[in-house]
Amino acid sequence: MEHAYTNDLVHETSPYLLQHAHNPVNWKPWGPKALKQAKDENKLIIVSIGYAACHWCHVMEHESFEDPEVAEIMNTNFVSIKVDREERPDIDQVYMNAVQLMTGSGGWPLNAITLPDGRPVWGGTYFPKGNWVDALKQISGLYEKQPEKLLEYAEKLEQGIKEVDIIEVNTDEISFEKDFVATAVKTWSKNFDHQKGGTKRVPKFMMPNNYHFLLRYAHQSGDDELLEYVKNTLTKISFGGVYDHVGGGFARYSTDDKWHVPHFEKMLYDNAQLVSLYADAYLVTKDPWYKKVVYETLDFVANELTNKQGAFYSSLDADSKTPNDELEEGAFYVWTKKELKTLLKNDYELFSKYYNVDTYGFWEKENYVLIRKDSDIEFCNKNSIDNKTLVEKLEQWKKTLAEEREKRSKPRLDDKTLTSWNALMIKAYVDAYRVFGEKDFLTTALKNAHFIKENQLKKDASLFHNYKEGKSTVNGYLEDYASVIDAFIALYQNTSDQQWLDISKNLTEYAITHFFDKEKNIFYFTSDEDPELIARTIESSDNVIPASNSIMAKNLFLLSHYFDESNYKNISQQMLHNIKPQIEAYASGYSNWLDLMLNYSYDFYELVIVGTDAKEKIQEINKTYIPNKLLAGSILDSESPLLKNRFVEDETLFYVCVNNACKFPVNETSKAIELLR
Repeated sequence: MEHAYTNDLVHETSPYLLQHAHNPVNWKPWGPKALKQAKDENKLIIVSIGYAACHWCHVMEHESFEDPEVAEIMNTNFVSIKVDREERPDIDQVYMNAVQLMTGSGGWPLNAITLPDGRPVWGGTYFPKGNWVDALKQISGLYEKQPEKLLEYAEKLEQGIKEVDIIEVNTDEISFEKDFVATAVKTWSKNFDHQKGGTKRVPKFMMPNNYHFLLRYAHQSGDDELLEYVKNTLTKISFGGVYDHVGGGFARYSTDDKWHVPHFEKMLYDNAQLVSLYADAYLVTKDPWYKKVVYETLDFVANELTNKQGAFYSSLDADSKTPNDELEEGAFYVWTKKELKTLLKNDYELFSKYYNVDTYGFWEKENYVLIRKDSDIEFCNKNSIDNKTLVEKLEQWKKTLAEEREKRSKPRLDDKTLTSWNALMIKAYVDAYRVFGEKDFLTTALKNAHFIKENQLKKDASLFHNYKEGKSTVNGYLEDYASVIDAFIALYQNTSDQQWLDISKNLTEYAITHFFDKEKNIFYFTSDEDPELIARTIESSDNVIPASNSIMAKNLFLLSHYFDESNYKNISQQMLHNIKPQIEAYASGYSNWLDLMLNYSYDFYELVIVGTDAKEKIQEINKTYIPNKLLAGSILDSESPLLKNRFVEDETLFYVCVNNACKFPVNETSKAIELLR
């Protein structure tokens, strides 16, 4: 294909960067070459950050970066650098912190203007073309006439950026109490939307780690009202248009308060965490709809986001092409009444009631986003139809619509593989296997774990972050180590294969050596072997994905038990203790930390199963929701701390220990479960 313009991004592998490779803007990838050019030419830098599935990133590209006049201003006055935030989350964190300090908010696209040395002086998110051009002219004019003003501002802002991530060492006595957790949840609950689920805000993000913690806390504290809130939220989310009722899987978030219309991008990390959440929710409630959500979402991941090596791709775009060959948000997913009537014929009336093809399900233009209101039982009662008939019709409707959708232009795929997100997906498959016992789920998890072990894990126990087209690139971040360790511990708990535990320990030792700050007792996001940015960030608050530090603290807690390592326990405790003051003020931003706090404030059990039938007994135990336990198992004698001297010939025994005290071993699953309650 002939292109009028080509820039340096044409040599990159990131799908997001390649999307901009034929802009008239002279984009450069982040690296020493671009940074040196800015210093040599004494030019300001534009750092523009986004990701392949980002709708507003595409809008700004179309309005500004594809415009030759805008490009001329950028090329004349600036060195323009494009960054894929998923490939380089370290750069994204630095400039996100800067923009949040400057404007009070952040998001993507993220655009910052910096001095030639990379220190930011101005920034924001999406800008319409006129505003963008005005800002570029003003700042380049100021740099030409009064550069000292920008220099002074950059120095102040640099200090602010460095202070954003400061974690104070908590010198109070370490104490994790049930009352603290109860108070945090009570304060948080003032923002609960008990009618529509989630919180009282728009847009609505799913925040899986929030509801995973609340599900566990409701169960352990016996709070039926909280459990009902979590169930209602999970039902409303999965009934909403953020869930793809035709092809399975979740979009990133809802633009309204009823989970109806999303920005239609589908991210691997959302779907991974939601599979884990709905699997555990099924274990608690036995709601068959939650099971269906898990299976359909994993079908979506298998069909759309998995390659032959067993690696998982990153995302599907929000936008896809219409029959007029124009990119349009949601074009692949939405339906008109006319289309549905043609496809479903006599079934249209019933279908339109089930999926609310009416004012409730209307989006814009002539388009509807499918959304449910009623459970199948409620729907059958209202419409005088039996459940068996409804199930048959649903299968046929989905088949018909899926076949029609296949004729449409598919959303663009971001086919890079990120180690951290792949690990979240391993955990999802392991959790689904744990709950439902499907061997295929475990097979998929193991295939990806071996992919990471063979391609992303180096001999010195360090990790690569990125994989594309046979190449592993970018030094791993703390999120990679934390997520892989978490996934591999889960693999060990479900397979009793010691190698996954041993790799987890090696990765932990590497992370302590290269990421850990002994004085602050917290981990940096980047390794001490990475090139320096203007700040070395620390990720401590839980967001759509839990903070890498909170995942790491939970890993250390578990590994301290598995390897009898008191140092791991001490680090984990102090990390949680340092974060404790922040939890009090903003519990929803620290839900994964709160989940760890439950391990300390409630009884936490070591469950060891040793003997010939250990693997079968593990599967039996897993049919009961017991979130406050770790599992160790072996069919043979073992020297590992939890298994040593516990093997008895011709017997399979359960050993239950809590607070360094062990119960007398039992040989029946039901008796072991009684000891865990």
